[in-house]
Amino acid sequence: MPLDVTNKRVVVAGAARSGLAAAELLAQRGAHVIVSDTRPEAPEAEPLKALGVELELGGHQVQTFAGADLVVLSPGVPPEQPAIAAAREHGVPVIGEIELAYRWLHGRVIAITGTKGKSTTTALTGRMLETAGFKVTVGGNIGAPLSAQVAASTPETLHIVETSSFQLEQIDAFHPWIAVMLNFSPDHLDRHPTVEAYAAAKARIFENQEPSDWAVINADDPAVLELARRGRAAQRLFARQAPLPSGTGVDEGWIVDRRADRIDRLVPLGAIHLLGPHLVTDVMAAATVGAIVGAAPAAMTAAVDSFRGLEHAMEPAGEVGGVRFVNDSKATNVESALRSIESFDRDLVPIVGGRFKGGDLSLLRLPLAARAKAVVAIGEARSLVRDTFADLVVVHEAESLQQAVRLGYELAQPDGVVLLAPACASFDMFRDYAERGRRFKEEVEKLRREA
Repeated sequence: MPLDVTNKRVVVAGAARSGLAAAELLAQRGAHVIVSDTRPEAPEAEPLKALGVELELGGHQVQTFAGADLVVLSPGVPPEQPAIAAAREHGVPVIGEIELAYRWLHGRVIAITGTKGKSTTTALTGRMLETAGFKVTVGGNIGAPLSAQVAASTPETLHIVETSSFQLEQIDAFHPWIAVMLNFSPDHLDRHPTVEAYAAAKARIFENQEPSDWAVINADDPAVLELARRGRAAQRLFARQAPLPSGTGVDEGWIVDRRADRIDRLVPLGAIHLLGPHLVTDVMAAATVGAIVGAAPAAMTAAVDSFRGLEHAMEPAGEVGGVRFVNDSKATNVESALRSIESFDRDLVPIVGGRFKGGDLSLLRLPLAARAKAVVAIGEARSLVRDTFADLVVVHEAESLQQAVRLGYELAQPDGVVLLAPACASFDMFRDYAERGRRFKEEVEKLRREA
Protein backbone atom coordinates (compact mmCIF):
# COMPACT_ATOMS: atom_id res chain seq x y z
CA MET A 1 0.00 0.00 0.00
CA PRO A 2 1.52 3.41 -0.99
CA LEU A 3 2.59 5.70 1.83
CA ASP A 4 1.14 9.18 2.21
CA VAL A 5 4.00 11.30 3.55
CA THR A 6 2.62 14.71 2.62
CA ASN A 7 3.62 17.20 5.33
CA LYS A 8 4.86 14.32 7.50
CA ARG A 9 8.07 14.66 9.49
CA VAL A 10 10.35 11.86 8.24
CA VAL A 11 13.82 11.15 9.59
CA VAL A 12 16.23 9.28 7.31
CA ALA A 13 19.05 7.65 9.27
CA GLY A 14 22.25 7.47 7.26
CA ALA A 15 23.57 9.82 4.59
CA ALA A 16 25.07 7.17 2.33
CA ARG A 17 23.79 6.19 -1.12
CA SER A 18 20.50 4.57 -0.06
CA GLY A 19 19.67 7.18 2.56
CA LEU A 20 20.20 10.07 0.16
CA ALA A 21 18.00 8.42 -2.48
CA ALA A 22 15.28 7.86 0.13
CA ALA A 23 15.51 11.47 1.32
CA GLU A 24 15.19 12.80 -2.22
CA LEU A 25 12.20 10.56 -2.92
CA LEU A 26 10.48 11.59 0.31
CA ALA A 27 11.05 15.30 -0.35
CA GLN A 28 9.59 14.91 -3.83
CA ARG A 29 6.52 13.26 -2.27
CA GLY A 30 5.88 16.19 0.05
CA ALA A 31 7.53 15.10 3.29
CA HIS A 32 9.49 17.32 5.64
CA VAL A 33 12.76 15.36 5.66
CA ILE A 34 15.64 15.34 8.13
CA VAL A 35 18.74 13.35 7.23
CA SER A 36 20.61 12.23 10.34
CA ASP A 37 24.16 10.93 10.26
CA THR A 38 26.82 10.19 12.85
CA ARG A 39 29.53 11.87 10.78
CA PRO A 40 30.25 15.55 11.48
CA GLU A 41 30.23 16.28 7.75
CA ALA A 42 28.32 14.78 4.81
CA PRO A 43 29.16 16.83 1.71
CA GLU A 44 27.32 14.39 -0.57
CA ALA A 45 24.08 15.35 1.21
CA GLU A 46 24.46 19.11 0.71
CA PRO A 47 22.58 19.20 -2.65
CA LEU A 48 19.45 17.92 -0.87
CA LYS A 49 19.12 21.25 0.94
CA ALA A 50 17.74 22.69 -2.30
CA LEU A 51 14.74 20.35 -1.85
CA GLY A 52 14.19 21.58 1.71
CA VAL A 53 15.92 18.62 3.37
CA GLU A 54 17.51 19.37 6.75
CA LEU A 55 20.82 17.81 7.79
CA GLU A 56 21.46 16.78 11.36
CA LEU A 57 25.06 15.62 11.61
CA GLY A 58 27.40 14.46 14.34
CA GLY A 59 25.08 11.86 15.89
CA HIS A 60 21.52 10.59 15.94
CA GLN A 61 19.50 12.79 18.31
CA VAL A 62 16.93 10.94 20.42
CA GLN A 63 14.44 13.82 20.41
CA THR A 64 14.55 14.07 16.62
CA PHE A 65 13.76 10.40 16.13
CA ALA A 66 11.16 10.26 18.91
CA GLY A 67 9.33 13.24 17.40
CA ALA A 68 9.15 11.87 13.86
CA ASP A 69 6.12 10.52 12.02
CA LEU A 70 8.28 7.96 10.23
CA VAL A 71 11.91 6.78 10.41
CA VAL A 72 13.66 5.30 7.37
CA LEU A 73 16.90 3.37 7.93
CA SER A 74 19.75 3.09 5.48
CA PRO A 75 21.08 -0.50 5.37
CA GLY A 76 24.33 0.44 7.13
CA VAL A 77 22.59 1.85 10.22
CA PRO A 78 22.24 -0.67 13.10
CA PRO A 79 18.59 -0.69 14.21
CA GLU A 80 19.45 -1.12 17.91
CA GLN A 81 20.81 2.41 18.35
CA PRO A 82 19.25 4.43 21.23
CA ALA A 83 17.65 7.04 18.96
CA ILE A 84 15.96 4.36 16.85
CA ALA A 85 14.83 2.49 19.96
CA ALA A 86 13.35 5.76 21.26
CA ALA A 87 11.39 6.19 18.02
CA ARG A 88 9.89 2.73 18.42
CA GLU A 89 9.07 3.39 22.08
CA HIS A 90 7.11 6.47 20.98
CA GLY A 91 5.17 4.46 18.41
CA VAL A 92 7.03 5.81 15.38
CA PRO A 93 7.09 3.34 12.45
CA VAL A 94 10.65 2.34 11.50
CA ILE A 95 11.21 0.87 8.03
CA GLY A 96 14.12 0.25 5.69
CA GLU A 97 14.86 2.06 2.44
CA ILE A 98 13.73 -0.82 0.20
CA GLU A 99 10.44 -1.01 2.10
CA LEU A 100 9.90 2.71 1.53
CA ALA A 101 10.61 2.45 -2.19
CA TYR A 102 8.56 -0.72 -2.61
CA ARG A 103 5.41 1.09 -1.47
CA TRP A 104 5.60 3.31 -4.58
CA LEU A 105 6.67 0.80 -7.23
CA HIS A 106 4.31 -0.06 -10.08
CA GLY A 107 6.30 -2.98 -11.48
CA ARG A 108 7.08 -6.43 -10.07
CA VAL A 109 10.13 -7.20 -7.97
CA ILE A 110 12.69 -9.95 -8.47
CA ALA A 111 14.71 -10.00 -5.24
CA ILE A 112 18.03 -11.83 -4.89
CA THR A 113 19.82 -12.64 -1.66
CA GLY A 114 22.49 -15.00 -0.33
CA THR A 115 25.75 -14.85 1.56
CA LYS A 116 27.77 -14.67 -1.64
CA GLY A 117 27.12 -14.18 -5.34
CA LYS A 118 24.27 -11.66 -4.99
CA SER A 119 25.83 -8.92 -7.10
CA THR A 120 26.91 -11.20 -9.95
CA THR A 121 23.51 -12.92 -10.08
CA THR A 122 21.61 -9.62 -9.90
CA ALA A 123 23.63 -8.01 -12.68
CA LEU A 124 23.45 -11.08 -14.92
CA THR A 125 19.71 -11.53 -14.37
CA GLY A 126 19.19 -7.94 -15.43
CA ARG A 127 21.27 -8.45 -18.56
CA MET A 128 19.43 -11.63 -19.50
CA LEU A 129 15.99 -10.08 -19.18
CA GLU A 130 16.99 -6.85 -20.90
CA THR A 131 18.51 -8.81 -23.79
CA ALA A 132 15.24 -10.75 -24.00
CA GLY A 133 13.32 -7.50 -24.46
CA PHE A 134 11.91 -6.88 -21.00
CA LYS A 135 11.95 -3.46 -19.33
CA VAL A 136 14.19 -3.82 -16.28
CA THR A 137 15.89 -1.79 -13.60
CA VAL A 138 18.81 -3.24 -11.62
CA GLY A 139 20.00 -2.11 -8.23
CA GLY A 140 19.22 -2.25 -4.55
CA ASN A 141 22.32 -3.23 -2.61
CA ILE A 142 24.34 -2.60 -5.80
CA GLY A 143 24.01 0.20 -8.32
CA ALA A 144 21.03 2.51 -7.98
CA PRO A 145 19.10 2.25 -4.69
CA LEU A 146 15.51 1.11 -5.09
CA SER A 147 14.33 4.59 -4.10
CA ALA A 148 16.09 5.99 -7.16
CA GLN A 149 14.11 3.61 -9.40
CA VAL A 150 10.62 4.67 -8.35
CA ALA A 151 10.31 7.43 -10.97
CA ALA A 152 11.00 4.96 -13.79
CA SER A 153 8.66 2.27 -12.47
CA THR A 154 5.77 1.22 -14.70
CA PRO A 155 3.44 -1.81 -14.53
CA GLU A 156 5.70 -3.49 -17.13
CA THR A 157 8.94 -2.84 -15.24
CA LEU A 158 10.81 -5.73 -13.64
CA HIS A 159 12.87 -4.46 -10.71
CA ILE A 160 15.90 -6.73 -10.19
CA VAL A 161 16.93 -6.02 -6.61
CA GLU A 162 19.95 -7.26 -4.68
CA THR A 163 18.84 -7.51 -1.06
CA SER A 164 21.12 -7.84 1.95
CA SER A 165 20.20 -9.05 5.42
CA PHE A 166 20.46 -5.45 6.64
CA GLN A 167 17.78 -4.41 4.15
CA LEU A 168 15.51 -7.41 4.68
CA GLU A 169 15.42 -7.12 8.47
CA GLN A 170 13.49 -3.83 8.16
CA ILE A 171 10.78 -4.85 5.65
CA ASP A 172 7.05 -4.94 6.26
CA ALA A 173 5.08 -5.25 3.01
CA PHE A 174 8.04 -5.89 0.65
CA HIS A 175 6.76 -8.64 -1.64
CA PRO A 176 8.91 -10.11 -4.43
CA TRP A 177 7.22 -11.88 -7.32
CA ILE A 178 10.40 -13.98 -7.59
CA ALA A 179 12.66 -14.40 -4.54
CA VAL A 180 16.08 -15.99 -5.09
CA MET A 181 18.24 -17.40 -2.29
CA LEU A 182 21.65 -18.43 -3.56
CA ASN A 183 23.32 -19.85 -0.45
CA PHE A 184 23.70 -19.37 3.28
CA SER A 185 26.67 -19.38 5.64
CA PRO A 186 27.58 -17.36 8.76
CA ASP A 187 28.36 -13.71 8.01
CA HIS A 188 27.89 -10.20 9.42
CA LEU A 189 28.18 -11.50 12.97
CA ASP A 190 29.65 -8.11 13.85
CA ARG A 191 26.14 -6.73 13.20
CA HIS A 192 23.70 -9.60 13.79
CA PRO A 193 23.82 -10.97 17.36
CA THR A 194 23.70 -14.64 16.28
CA VAL A 195 23.81 -16.82 13.18
CA GLU A 196 20.12 -17.53 13.80
CA ALA A 197 19.30 -13.81 13.69
CA TYR A 198 21.23 -13.45 10.42
CA ALA A 199 19.33 -16.44 8.98
CA ALA A 200 16.00 -15.03 10.10
CA ALA A 201 16.74 -11.74 8.36
CA LYS A 202 17.64 -13.54 5.13
CA ALA A 203 14.53 -15.72 5.28
CA ARG A 204 12.30 -12.65 5.32
CA ILE A 205 12.71 -12.48 1.54
CA PHE A 206 10.02 -15.21 1.37
CA GLU A 207 7.81 -13.78 4.13
CA ASN A 208 5.18 -11.94 2.07
CA GLN A 209 5.08 -14.20 -0.96
CA GLU A 210 1.87 -15.89 -2.08
CA PRO A 211 1.33 -19.25 -3.87
CA SER A 212 1.28 -17.38 -7.19
CA ASP A 213 4.88 -16.20 -6.58
CA TRP A 214 8.16 -18.06 -7.06
CA ALA A 215 10.96 -19.00 -4.67
CA VAL A 216 14.14 -19.87 -6.56
CA ILE A 217 16.24 -22.06 -4.26
CA ASN A 218 19.71 -23.59 -4.36
CA ALA A 219 19.08 -27.29 -3.73
CA ASP A 220 22.82 -27.88 -3.18
CA ASP A 221 22.59 -25.88 0.06
CA PRO A 222 20.67 -27.60 2.92
CA ALA A 223 20.51 -24.34 4.87
CA VAL A 224 18.73 -22.61 2.00
CA LEU A 225 16.23 -25.45 1.69
CA GLU A 226 15.46 -25.14 5.39
CA LEU A 227 15.11 -21.33 5.33
CA ALA A 228 12.69 -21.56 2.39
CA ARG A 229 10.62 -24.34 3.94
CA ARG A 230 7.95 -22.12 5.52
CA GLY A 231 7.44 -19.97 2.42
CA ARG A 232 4.14 -20.08 0.54
CA ALA A 233 5.49 -19.46 -2.96
CA ALA A 234 5.92 -22.15 -5.58
CA GLN A 235 9.48 -23.47 -5.40
CA ARG A 236 11.81 -23.70 -8.38
CA LEU A 237 15.04 -25.54 -7.54
CA PHE A 238 18.45 -25.24 -9.14
CA ALA A 239 21.53 -27.34 -8.40
CA ARG A 240 24.96 -27.83 -9.91
CA GLN A 241 25.63 -31.04 -7.98
CA ALA A 242 22.44 -32.54 -6.55
CA PRO A 243 20.37 -34.59 -9.03
CA LEU A 244 16.97 -32.97 -9.53
CA PRO A 245 13.95 -34.66 -11.10
CA SER A 246 12.77 -31.16 -12.05
CA GLY A 247 14.40 -27.75 -11.95
CA THR A 248 17.58 -26.22 -13.31
CA GLY A 249 20.60 -28.48 -13.61
CA VAL A 250 23.56 -29.32 -15.82
CA ASP A 251 23.31 -31.90 -18.58
CA GLU A 252 25.83 -32.69 -21.32
CA GLY A 253 27.55 -29.32 -21.22
CA TRP A 254 24.37 -27.25 -20.88
CA ILE A 255 22.43 -25.50 -18.15
CA VAL A 256 19.01 -27.07 -18.63
CA ASP A 257 15.46 -26.69 -17.43
CA ARG A 258 14.44 -30.22 -16.48
CA ARG A 259 10.71 -31.00 -16.50
CA ALA A 260 8.80 -34.25 -15.98
CA ASP A 261 8.30 -34.72 -19.71
CA ARG A 262 11.24 -32.91 -21.32
CA ILE A 263 14.60 -31.19 -20.91
CA ASP A 264 15.00 -27.70 -22.36
CA ARG A 265 18.50 -26.38 -22.99
CA LEU A 266 18.99 -22.84 -21.65
CA VAL A 267 22.68 -21.83 -21.73
CA PRO A 268 25.78 -23.76 -22.86
CA LEU A 269 28.52 -23.94 -20.24
CA GLY A 270 30.96 -22.84 -22.92
CA ALA A 271 29.31 -19.40 -22.97
CA ILE A 272 30.39 -18.73 -19.36
CA HIS A 273 33.57 -16.64 -19.17
CA LEU A 274 33.84 -16.26 -15.39
CA LEU A 275 36.69 -17.37 -13.15
CA GLY A 276 35.69 -20.01 -10.64
CA PRO A 277 33.32 -22.98 -10.93
CA HIS A 278 31.16 -21.58 -8.10
CA LEU A 279 30.08 -18.77 -10.44
CA VAL A 280 28.35 -21.35 -12.63
CA THR A 281 25.81 -21.58 -9.81
CA ASP A 282 25.12 -17.85 -10.11
CA VAL A 283 24.52 -18.27 -13.85
CA MET A 284 22.14 -21.15 -13.12
CA ALA A 285 20.16 -19.00 -10.68
CA ALA A 286 19.89 -16.19 -13.23
CA ALA A 287 18.84 -18.64 -15.95
CA THR A 288 16.17 -20.07 -13.65
CA VAL A 289 14.69 -16.59 -13.23
CA GLY A 290 14.92 -16.08 -16.99
CA ALA A 291 13.00 -19.30 -17.61
CA ILE A 292 10.24 -18.26 -15.18
CA VAL A 293 9.89 -14.82 -16.73
CA GLY A 294 9.90 -16.25 -20.26
CA ALA A 295 13.26 -15.13 -21.65
CA ALA A 296 14.33 -17.00 -24.78
CA PRO A 297 17.37 -19.30 -24.29
CA ALA A 298 19.14 -17.52 -27.17
CA ALA A 299 18.81 -14.18 -25.36
CA MET A 300 20.04 -15.67 -22.08
CA THR A 301 23.02 -17.24 -23.86
CA ALA A 302 23.91 -13.97 -25.57
CA ALA A 303 23.84 -12.16 -22.23
CA VAL A 304 26.04 -14.77 -20.56
CA ASP A 305 28.49 -14.85 -23.47
CA SER A 306 29.02 -11.07 -23.25
CA PHE A 307 29.26 -11.01 -19.44
CA ARG A 308 32.80 -10.87 -18.07
CA GLY A 309 31.79 -10.53 -14.43
CA LEU A 310 31.73 -7.62 -12.01
CA GLU A 311 34.58 -5.48 -10.82
CA HIS A 312 36.13 -6.89 -7.62
CA ALA A 313 34.46 -10.32 -8.05
CA MET A 314 37.05 -12.85 -9.27
CA GLU A 315 38.28 -10.10 -11.56
CA PRO A 316 41.53 -10.74 -13.50
CA ALA A 317 43.86 -7.92 -12.45
CA GLY A 318 46.82 -8.52 -14.73
CA GLU A 319 49.97 -10.59 -15.04
CA VAL A 320 53.52 -9.65 -14.10
CA GLY A 321 56.44 -11.86 -15.08
CA GLY A 322 54.33 -15.01 -15.24
CA VAL A 323 52.47 -14.33 -11.98
CA ARG A 324 48.70 -13.74 -12.30
CA PHE A 325 46.76 -11.40 -10.03
CA VAL A 326 43.06 -11.86 -9.24
CA ASN A 327 40.93 -9.28 -7.43
CA ASP A 328 38.14 -10.81 -5.35
CA SER A 329 37.81 -7.95 -2.88
CA LYS A 330 34.06 -8.70 -2.66
CA ALA A 331 34.97 -11.94 -0.86
CA THR A 332 34.28 -10.29 2.49
CA ASN A 333 33.30 -13.46 4.36
CA VAL A 334 34.79 -16.89 4.93
CA GLU A 335 32.48 -18.75 2.54
CA SER A 336 33.21 -16.37 -0.34
CA ALA A 337 36.96 -16.63 0.26
CA LEU A 338 36.66 -20.42 0.37
CA ARG A 339 35.05 -20.50 -3.09
CA SER A 340 37.72 -18.16 -4.43
CA ILE A 341 40.56 -20.28 -3.09
CA GLU A 342 38.99 -23.50 -4.40
CA SER A 343 38.97 -22.01 -7.91
CA PHE A 344 42.73 -22.57 -8.19
CA ASP A 345 44.76 -25.78 -8.17
CA ARG A 346 48.29 -24.84 -7.08
CA ASP A 347 50.93 -22.19 -6.38
CA LEU A 348 48.40 -19.85 -4.81
CA VAL A 349 49.29 -16.88 -2.58
CA PRO A 350 46.08 -15.45 -1.10
CA ILE A 351 45.97 -12.07 0.62
CA VAL A 352 43.67 -12.52 3.62
CA GLY A 353 42.54 -10.14 6.35
CA GLY A 354 40.82 -6.91 7.23
CA ARG A 355 38.08 -6.43 9.81
CA PHE A 356 36.80 -9.89 10.71
CA LYS A 357 33.01 -10.23 10.67
CA GLY A 358 32.75 -13.62 12.31
CA GLY A 359 32.49 -17.15 11.00
CA ASP A 360 34.90 -20.07 11.05
CA LEU A 361 38.19 -19.06 9.45
CA SER A 362 39.50 -22.60 9.96
CA LEU A 363 37.28 -23.71 7.04
CA LEU A 364 40.07 -22.35 4.82
CA ARG A 365 42.77 -24.55 6.37
CA LEU A 366 42.50 -27.65 4.18
CA PRO A 367 41.97 -25.77 0.89
CA LEU A 368 45.00 -23.60 1.66
CA ALA A 369 47.11 -26.60 2.68
CA ALA A 370 46.36 -28.19 -0.70
CA ARG A 371 46.95 -25.09 -2.86
CA ALA A 372 48.87 -22.30 -1.17
CA LYS A 373 52.59 -21.59 -1.33
CA ALA A 374 52.08 -18.98 1.38
CA VAL A 375 49.49 -16.58 2.84
CA VAL A 376 49.87 -12.82 3.21
CA ALA A 377 47.91 -11.39 6.16
CA ILE A 378 46.68 -7.78 6.26
CA GLY A 379 44.64 -5.49 8.49
CA GLU A 380 43.18 -5.93 11.96
CA ALA A 381 42.82 -9.69 11.48
CA ARG A 382 46.53 -10.34 10.83
CA SER A 383 47.13 -12.13 14.11
CA LEU A 384 43.97 -14.20 13.67
CA VAL A 385 45.09 -15.21 10.17
CA ARG A 386 48.54 -16.10 11.45
CA ASP A 387 47.23 -18.13 14.38
CA THR A 388 44.74 -20.01 12.18
CA PHE A 389 47.10 -21.03 9.36
CA ALA A 390 50.73 -20.77 10.47
CA ASP A 391 51.02 -24.44 11.39
CA LEU A 392 50.00 -25.43 7.83
CA VAL A 393 51.47 -22.80 5.55
CA VAL A 394 53.94 -19.94 5.86
CA VAL A 395 52.10 -16.72 6.82
CA HIS A 396 53.65 -13.33 6.10
CA GLU A 397 52.23 -10.16 7.61
CA ALA A 398 52.01 -6.94 5.57
CA GLU A 399 51.54 -3.44 6.95
CA SER A 400 49.89 -2.16 3.76
CA LEU A 401 48.22 -3.45 0.63
CA GLN A 402 51.20 -2.27 -1.38
CA GLN A 403 53.51 -4.41 0.72
CA ALA A 404 51.05 -7.32 0.47
CA VAL A 405 51.00 -7.19 -3.34
CA ARG A 406 54.79 -7.11 -3.55
CA LEU A 407 55.20 -9.89 -1.03
CA GLY A 408 52.64 -11.95 -2.91
CA TYR A 409 54.46 -11.38 -6.18
CA GLU A 410 57.77 -12.60 -4.74
CA LEU A 411 56.19 -15.64 -3.13
CA ALA A 412 54.12 -16.66 -6.19
CA GLN A 413 57.03 -16.71 -8.64
CA PRO A 414 57.62 -18.09 -11.18
CA ASP A 415 54.05 -18.83 -12.36
CA GLY A 416 51.65 -18.74 -9.42
CA VAL A 417 48.57 -16.68 -8.60
CA VAL A 418 48.21 -13.82 -6.12
CA LEU A 419 44.57 -13.76 -5.02
CA LEU A 420 42.98 -10.96 -3.01
CA ALA A 421 40.38 -13.00 -1.08
CA PRO A 422 40.20 -11.19 2.27
CA ALA A 423 37.41 -13.14 4.05
CA CYS A 424 36.97 -9.88 5.99
CA ALA A 425 35.41 -6.46 5.67
CA SER A 426 37.57 -3.58 4.47
CA PHE A 427 36.68 -0.87 6.96
CA ASP A 428 39.91 -1.06 8.97
CA MET A 429 41.97 0.16 6.01
CA PHE A 430 39.56 1.34 3.30
CA ARG A 431 36.20 3.01 2.79
CA ASP A 432 34.71 -0.17 1.32
CA TYR A 433 35.57 -3.33 -0.63
CA ALA A 434 35.56 -1.35 -3.89
CA GLU A 435 38.30 1.00 -2.72
CA ARG A 436 40.30 -2.01 -1.52
CA GLY A 437 39.91 -3.69 -4.91
CA ARG A 438 40.88 -0.55 -6.82
CA ARG A 439 43.97 -0.09 -4.67
CA PHE A 440 44.93 -3.71 -5.28
CA LYS A 441 44.73 -3.19 -9.04
CA GLU A 442 46.68 0.06 -8.81
CA GLU A 443 49.48 -1.68 -6.91
CA VAL A 444 49.56 -4.48 -9.48
CA GLU A 445 49.82 -1.89 -12.27
CA LYS A 446 52.69 -0.12 -10.48
CA LEU A 447 54.46 -3.46 -10.15
CA ARG A 448 53.87 -4.22 -13.83
CA ARG A 449 55.37 -0.86 -14.90
CA GLU A 450 58.42 -1.39 -12.72
CA ALA A 451 58.92 -4.90 -14.03
